[in-house]
Amino acid sequence: MTDPIGGPRVAVDAMGGDHGPGVVVAGTLAACRELGVRVLLTGPRGVLEEELRRAGAPQAAVRVIDAPHVIGMGEKVTRATLKKRSSIQVALEQVRDGSADAFFSAGNTAACWTIAKVTLGTLEEVDRPALAAVMPHPTGRTVILDVGANAACKARHLEEFAVMGMVYTRAVLHTPNPRVGLMSMGEEETKGNELTRAVHEVLKASSLNFIGNVEGHDIFSGRVDVIIMDGFTGNVALKASETLAESLMHLIREELTRTPVRKLGAVLSRGAFRAVQRRIDPAEYGGAPLLGVRGCVVIGHGRSSPTAVKHGIRAAAEFFTSGVNERIEAELRSLGIRKEPAPQAGTA
Repeated sequence: MTDPIGGPRVAVDAMGGDHGPGVVVAGTLAACRELGVRVLLTGPRGVLEEELRRAGAPQAAVRVIDAPHVIGMGEKVTRATLKKRSSIQVALEQVRDGSADAFFSAGNTAACWTIAKVTLGTLEEVDRPALAAVMPHPTGRTVILDVGANAACKARHLEEFAVMGMVYTRAVLHTPNPRVGLMSMGEEETKGNELTRAVHEVLKASSLNFIGNVEGHDIFSGRVDVIIMDGFTGNVALKASETLAESLMHLIREELTRTPVRKLGAVLSRGAFRAVQRRIDPAEYGGAPLLGVRGCVVIGHGRSSPTAVKHGIRAAAEFFTSGVNERIEAELRSLGIRKEPAPQAGTA
């Protein structure tokens, strides 16, 4: 539970990301200052205290928790990794033990979700946690999942994703009755592979607001609020979308500086361009919530700026205050979707 004298407590992996702890510290201090959250920073104590000193932060601004080991961005996750006293491990332990309400990291994604699953465990009704991403469209936002936690999925897993995505969209994005779509190769029920056809039949018979198969362009059309897919497809879609947004903004800036007349137009339209950039900038969304674990976990992009870190902490705090996890368990229970039984000893 949150402390009555303050807002949500977010444990932040200070060593995650491509740009070093200075960027994480800057984003953390902005979150504390602007959002009213409290942060527990994990990492080598000496490093973090020096970064806080450079930033001119008062000692009481954040709480530093020593974590001597760091998991590199490209490091393979192994049993040895899981045993380290890493900044990821220590931060997640704060959530597990009740010292923090939520977790944020811009570090190694595979390490974050693997350690989260091991340290926190899954919700009672969930077999496979999934990473969700929020994508903008002209009239709102679309949640897509999974975007990288599960490359190969069974039909039951996508059923769980549909429920988790629906609950998150309703509770955090405040969409009253989210429309759920299944990513496929065409809108017809017969299109797609064996997996999507099997999932389609189950979701069609469920109480979810299932609108059927959708295609790639529907991520940005506003026709659907939640799109479910396997993690391999979702990861490709997410990264392609992020790169497209960056490329478009680069091309627009380049074209607007080609002639004096265009430069003048750019000056006059500066406010509109900045507004568009904010709407499509991944930094404004902060990170991807990991749905299905016993805790509130948000994982940011490795290239996160201070702004992205701030919004990632905001997303983690909102995740906690929304009560999403309790609602996910209740919805899965009511729909009768159950975890896959664990294999018995001696079986494959």
